[in-house]
Amino acid sequence: MPRNTQILLASRPQGEATVDNFQLVVTETPPLQEGQVLVRHHYLSLDPYMRGRMNAGKSYAPPQPLGEVMIGATVGEVVESRHPDYAVGDQVVGMGGWQEYSVVDARQPGVLRKVDTRQVPLSYYLGAVGMPGVTAWYGLVKIIAPKAGDTLVVSAATGAVGSAFAALAKARGCRVVGIAGGSEKCRYALDELGFDACIDYKLHQGDTQSLARVLQQDCPQGIDGYFENVGGWIMDAVMLRMNAFSRMALCGMIAGYDGQPLPMSYPALILTQRMRLEGFIVSEHMDVWPQALQELTGLVASGKLRPRETIAQGLAAAPEAFLGMLKGRNLGKQLVKLI
Repeated sequence: MPRNTQILLASRPQGEATVDNFQLVVTETPPLQEGQVLVRHHYLSLDPYMRGRMNAGKSYAPPQPLGEVMIGATVGEVVESRHPDYAVGDQVVGMGGWQEYSVVDARQPGVLRKVDTRQVPLSYYLGAVGMPGVTAWYGLVKIIAPKAGDTLVVSAATGAVGSAFAALAKARGCRVVGIAGGSEKCRYALDELGFDACIDYKLHQGDTQSLARVLQQDCPQGIDGYFENVGGWIMDAVMLRMNAFSRMALCGMIAGYDGQPLPMSYPALILTQRMRLEGFIVSEHMDVWPQALQELTGLVASGKLRPRETIAQGLAAAPEAFLGMLKGRNLGKQLVKLI
């Protein structure tokens, strides 16, 4: 059995996470038992939710245990199998974590899923045709529930979730406005992702009213639906332009992942505009995944969804890449290539 390089959570962050919170170790891979498979990971997904799991506080899921392999989705190849449903060479997606190999008990339902790479590249199953894509689909379809002609806004617009959201919303005949950080990201949103407009929040330096004025220009009919990934002053600015009976899908609050309070400046707007605001965790809605993945696969195959990827090389690069992603340094989906 191969030796396995892993990254563990060594300590919990006090405020902003640092590379010192992680530890790289090399271990022996145990022999397979009946029903297990050995997966060699090709790519590791880095996602904002991981930062929240590093904290010890109460959340929707238990904290990441100290001294254990960091949680994370992976795609890879079966290199040894003692389960009849999996053969050597099968390509699979699962929650293999921050490590080069994982031993998986394939008898447990849902821990591994075979994937077809004839139309969709393997890495896309961690992004556009994976959890981020389904997250965008659920927030759009089940919470915002737009009709043709609606104006929709999404923050973190050029990430894996935002890019899928744009393609899904444009397919429904909506006007889609993104909020992203930097001129390069906004050009990408307009030129490749099909956004109707994209606002560079960095030009407004935390000025809620300034951002709200630009939103008014780009959303002259107001905002009917908002997909929130960030929170804080950006959410405040969007709320100032939301229409009566508008809907907000609350997916992430990355501005508060370091434990800082995230006060809401205009909560009365929820009442006066009769907004529907709903938070969701996509893993609690596995029943919709097949429908969502079918649509997302079609968008990728047709070229209507062309996601970019930012790829770090080697497991040792994962902590720095993760911290950079939290600061918005990636363009598109942040991955680590492990092979």
